[in-house]
Amino acid sequence: MLELFSKGLIIGILVSAPMGPIGMLCIQRTLNKGRWHGFITGLGATLSDIIYAALTCLGIGVVVNFVEANQAPLQLMGSILLGFFGFYIFNINPVKILKKQRENKLSYTQDFITAFLLTFSNILIVLLYISLFARFGFILPEYSVLMLVGGIFSIGLGALSWWFGITYIVSKVRRWFNVRGIWMLNRMVGSIIIILSVLGALSVLLTFYYQLPLL
Repeated sequence: MLELFSKGLIIGILVSAPMGPIGMLCIQRTLNKGRWHGFITGLGATLSDIIYAALTCLGIGVVVNFVEANQAPLQLMGSILLGFFGFYIFNINPVKILKKQRENKLSYTQDFITAFLLTFSNILIVLLYISLFARFGFILPEYSVLMLVGGIFSIGLGALSWWFGITYIVSKVRRWFNVRGIWMLNRMVGSIIIILSVLGALSVLLTFYYQLPLL
């Protein structure tokens, strides 16, 4: 059980660590709103990760077939949603955010839901879980259902430990950012997310017309 728990921790960190859109969104919110807004963003992403980890364990063959059969439309929908998030972040005004923070506390629920939806839209993460489960021997015949539930819990714990650590580090350097620095960060993060969205959509379209492999 301890071995499976440690495997889950490693998998949870590896799934969360790549600095993709969610990672950048977490950093952006930590700098804009404060550490706990960034951590709640990571918490929303973690819930999505746990759901996909559980789905992968329960029906690994069915899930793989569904993802492979619908890879293009799923990636296109995810890219479109990603583009909307990027456009929203690009247009964030840090002055208005600071004013709202003085008037009333910004919604943690909003941070959680948006991060969950953005992460959940990327169903291709199932393929990452499959490769990691195979690499670490996470699903073995000798593991009982109860042990796998504990393993999935440890994946969530590993993801949370990553978000807790990264928001702690970012919050420590937050004081070095003034309003202009945060505004520039919003533009940079928003632009990167929009570019990733466009590249993902173009990849789908090129695959559809020229039968090229997806990015």
